[in-house]
Amino acid sequence: MKPNVKPLGDRIIVRRLEEAEVKKGGIIIPDTAKEKPLEAEVVALGTGKKNDDGKAMPFEVKEGNRVLIGKYSGTEVTISDVEYTILREEDILAIVG
Repeated sequence: MKPNVKPLGDRIIVRRLEEAEVKKGGIIIPDTAKEKPLEAEVVALGTGKKNDDGKAMPFEVKEGNRVLIGKYSGTEVTISDVEYTILREEDILAIVG
């Protein structure tokens, strides 16, 4: 689902992907104690970063890419009851697969 928001400049909107919950030994970990997932899906791209000549540089990622981001990267926002993270392209660590 794509949010009805367009990021500006070199910003990207991603949706963190929930990891498969694994229960070992019957212990259930509450949601408040779980770590944020590091894997996310790119859902929207801004217009791109400008180089010294004022030309837009293309993004290395595209919508639909699965990426790795830092635990505390970006700014979290909720749009239509869905949590997204807005971050800069340089905050993306890697493209998965």
